[in-house]
Amino acid sequence: MSTAPVWSVDPRSGNPREQVAVEATAEEVDRAVRAAHSVRDALADRTARAAFLRTAAELLEESGAHIIEAADAETALGPARLTGELARTAAQLRSFAEVVEEGGHLDIRIDHEDGSRTPPWPDLRRWKIPLGVVAVYAASNFPLAFSVPGGDTASALAAGCPVVIKAHPGHPATSELCASVLRRAAARTGLPEDVVTLVHGFDAGVGLIRHPLVSAAGFTGSVRGGRALFDAAAARPVPIPFHGELGSLNPVVVTEAAAAERAAEIGAGLGASMTLGTGQFCTKPGFVLAPAGGAGDHLVKALTETVSSTGSGVMLDHRMRDAFLAGVRERARLPGVEAPVTPGAAGEHTVSAGFLTVPADRLTAGGPHDALLEECFGPVTVIARYATRDEAAAVLARLPGNLTATLQTATEGEDPGAAGLLAALTPLAGRVLVNGWPTGVAVAPAQHHGGPYPATTSPTTSVGATAIERWLRPVTYQNTPDALLPPELREDNPLGLPRRVDGRRA
Repeated sequence: MSTAPVWSVDPRSGNPREQVAVEATAEEVDRAVRAAHSVRDALADRTARAAFLRTAAELLEESGAHIIEAADAETALGPARLTGELARTAAQLRSFAEVVEEGGHLDIRIDHEDGSRTPPWPDLRRWKIPLGVVAVYAASNFPLAFSVPGGDTASALAAGCPVVIKAHPGHPATSELCASVLRRAAARTGLPEDVVTLVHGFDAGVGLIRHPLVSAAGFTGSVRGGRALFDAAAARPVPIPFHGELGSLNPVVVTEAAAAERAAEIGAGLGASMTLGTGQFCTKPGFVLAPAGGAGDHLVKALTETVSSTGSGVMLDHRMRDAFLAGVRERARLPGVEAPVTPGAAGEHTVSAGFLTVPADRLTAGGPHDALLEECFGPVTVIARYATRDEAAAVLARLPGNLTATLQTATEGEDPGAAGLLAALTPLAGRVLVNGWPTGVAVAPAQHHGGPYPATTSPTTSVGATAIERWLRPVTYQNTPDALLPPELREDNPLGLPRRVDGRRA
């Protein structure tokens, strides 16, 4: 049976660049998963895993010029942006190497036998072990940091799980380059290359989630695609964890005091954030509650100036461009919606940034205006003008889950009600910002990149040290002789790992 070719396409022209691969057949997906499953024990050595991750970072940097050239040709994100993304990707790999070496992710807990307890305690020793083969679904908007060598892959490998990656069709050549780098890094550090495997094609992605040897999955993409895979993961004879990042509005609330204090600064900052990367960041501020009245008018004026001076841009592919244009048209036709700067087509292959405004009271009762409370991927945001704090709170109560939520408050003097608004934003998101902008996600131990559905399908993070926890499960040994225990759980702690013993940090 013939398989469909996989083409690399130039989003600046819509023209095919080269055939990169062919879509994987069901038999090829099966072979990839079985090969990954067969080498899972090779990742048991934490020292080898850490060396592998560091070597992958080094080889990515050595191949940086070729990778950036390919990624720019396929995504139009530009060399400057991609250079920064490559640096972030390498740093992410190195940070997980440190996590592996430190060993805190194993969450080792030892409770010694205690017959004085009621009921008596046996000797219990708990740690976390890798789940098995992980399916990773690469993202479109970050062809490096959230794609083949990105956070899902890095954290799964750090956990000791082989990965089979379903390449995103928007950057197949970049995916092939990065996969080859990861496989070379594995070989250089004495690991089997099949700890990382790449497949292409929609059917391959469906086959992956259904494969009985796949133990978990990570996804970054649309609500529609992610939900379909999430449902498939749950419908398996043996359901598996599905950690999906699907969509986010990333609401911002501007208080009256903040608008009165620094309307121009907020308007300019909002404009820069919502147009960054042609509005294709998953943390783009896509919905803003701003006060009605003069201070809010000044904010809208500053936003108008910033967005009007932003040049047109190329989106990741023409399918996303078409969806953006259709989404903007649908929203702009709603009663009461105005467009101080009209977003839309700027040319055959480009789009222009813009924003819409609407009275907040149009959003408190449901109906067709609910489209304004859904993500529109691209360079557009919605400004809802509220008359009272109660009206703003009523709109917030109708918002779905998000990756981020932001409060812009006064930096000097009192700002009555700010604490209440912050409390109202906290249940909506996994990361809550004050007087900042959500675009930009630091790879730091305390980072959380996730949130209530539909932002993500699980209460976990895909960025930061704790992303490794998604690919681990706890196991407790009871009354097990020391000689039979894994070294990590033995009484003398031969590996010097952090752990809690009898409730205290040892």
